[in-house]
Amino acid sequence: MSRITVCRDCCCGSVRKVPGLDHDEQVRRLSEITDVHVSDCLDVCEQANVVVVRPSPAGRAAGGRPVWLGLVNHSDAAEDIAGWIRDGGPGLAPMPDILTLHAFTPPGRIGAGEDRSVPERP
Repeated sequence: MSRITVCRDCCCGSVRKVPGLDHDEQVRRLSEITDVHVSDCLDVCEQANVVVVRPSPAGRAAGGRPVWLGLVNHSDAAEDIAGWIRDGGPGLAPMPDILTLHAFTPPGRIGAGEDRSVPERP
């Protein structure tokens, strides 16, 4: 089964940064579906709250890669993520349209569809 990393440090999980969301409830709801690792700052504070969905071994074998989701600041978002994981998660099930609104490529990583080749020398 897919696993989740939830950022909870300086901004993510902070009522000061993201008021009106029960941050502990968000982690609890995700924990009902899969293993949740609560991490220190993932250095993408402008995207608070951040959740990283990692593929299961089968999903990884099928080509799935970790998916970074930012601005996961609505109570329904945890259920959307849980539903995707129930369906198989990265590599095994298409990402629901609603979650594509949250997907981002963190700095220093190559995103899906980006050119991975080395530029030619002039």
